[in-house]
Amino acid sequence: MTNKAVINTKNAPQAIGTYSQAVKVNNTIYLSGQIPLDPASMTLVEGGFAEQAHQVFKNLRAVCEAANGTLQDIVKLNIYLTDLSNFATVNEVMAEYFEAPYPARAAVGVKELPKGAQVEADGIMVI
Repeated sequence: MTNKAVINTKNAPQAIGTYSQAVKVNNTIYLSGQIPLDPASMTLVEGGFAEQAHQVFKNLRAVCEAANGTLQDIVKLNIYLTDLSNFATVNEVMAEYFEAPYPARAAVGVKELPKGAQVEADGIMVI
């Protein structure tokens, strides 16, 4: 029997489409993509790529915490970049939020992201 629950927090941006911030099935949480929206204003954070990357990880952290977990519980992380020249910067920022052992990860170059964001991340967490 599957135990399914929707995870929602006001500490991360509210869904801007037909999806949930995360869905928990048994002890696995599927985290929807987070872009660098400020949860209070629902607008992109000001600044450059690094500021956007920080906000993405803050948003992911808020959803993880709402599911009674932490970023360290993420086992698979996907990062989407509109400019792959930001790869080194996203690694530097990610190192401020994660500790070894790091999750399995993909970093993918994409043409564009919602609301003109430069970075988005989603993942799978096991608690």
